[in-house]
Amino acid sequence: MSFAPATVRFQEVAATGGWRIGIATLDAPATLNALSLQMVDALSERLKAWAVDPAVAIVVLEAEGRALCAGGDLQSVYREMQAWDGQGIPANIARFFEREYALDYLIHTYPKPFLCWGNGIVMGGGMGLMIGASHRVVTETSRLAMPEIAIGLFPDVGMSWAMGRMPGKTGRFLALTGASIHAADALYVGWADYHIPQARKPQVFRDLAGQAWSGDRRRDDSLLHEVLDSCRCLPEPASGPLRLNLDLIAELCRAPALDDVLAAILRYDGEDSWLQGAKASLAAGAPSTARLAWELQHRARHLSLAQVFAMEYRAAIWCCTRGDFREGIRALLIDKDKCPAWKQAHGADVGPGWADAVFREMEAIGVPPSLQALGA
Repeated sequence: MSFAPATVRFQEVAATGGWRIGIATLDAPATLNALSLQMVDALSERLKAWAVDPAVAIVVLEAEGRALCAGGDLQSVYREMQAWDGQGIPANIARFFEREYALDYLIHTYPKPFLCWGNGIVMGGGMGLMIGASHRVVTETSRLAMPEIAIGLFPDVGMSWAMGRMPGKTGRFLALTGASIHAADALYVGWADYHIPQARKPQVFRDLAGQAWSGDRRRDDSLLHEVLDSCRCLPEPASGPLRLNLDLIAELCRAPALDDVLAAILRYDGEDSWLQGAKASLAAGAPSTARLAWELQHRARHLSLAQVFAMEYRAAIWCCTRGDFREGIRALLIDKDKCPAWKQAHGADVGPGWADAVFREMEAIGVPPSLQALGA
């Protein structure tokens, strides 16, 4: 049985004992599976149907091409911001963030085993699809990041919550620099659970179809783990640059004040090319993003995941209507001049007082009922 909405394919594969495996495939490889509102809606509808279908044992999310998902459909978001008359909130943009975040929360709380096959590029909105899955695979080509510092947004899709729970100061560092990591570091920081070469994927899917699924969540979680664990291997190299530089990252990010952390990263003069790339991304990135990322991680520490999504929704709408998001997309993807004119500079322009004022402005942004109801 198969279903085929635009840019997403769904199929149900027969498994032992009359069970079925629901497989959702992102199928827009030309755009690196950039996540559109139509894709979000299609995924949400089908995942909800599979969640209550007693014959579906597990659900798999995968993608065609060289990316699971490189992020949201920023071209469409930019067009909406360009057409906005400056009054109220851009309706289609609000709808996109509302439904995207609700989908991400659905994956975090899915009632059945949920496998995300994170081959290739997994960034921004792609991380939102992957981070909440119960079983997460990376391959030899996986490249994961939250690079919003380059576009004037912030690490969203629940990553304010997830990055604050990473080991040491790694979440702080990755949020501020947008640095990308590969399989070994993804396993280390908890963004993935298994490294499986892409060539073994057909074997994994055959083995899934041969399992004696039961409908019992704990048992089926264990069965899925056993299949994936039997196919996994150590990535090469076994340790990535983030883990190798863990002590240095902790030193760079140890200060309690954002400006001191930024200064420490920007003073780095070592020879590690990954750290140098992270430094360059921070130097060129949006100061407002650095401050928002910092504040959101701090404010998310004592919130539930549902509350974090509501907070991120307000922050995303603020970035679209008052922040640097439009300019960041223009410079990176539209005109491609890579010379964004950010509204602020690091330092007093985006100090704690600025952040407090911005978060007061965010409080006036209404959270849609669908997001208010998360966790209820």
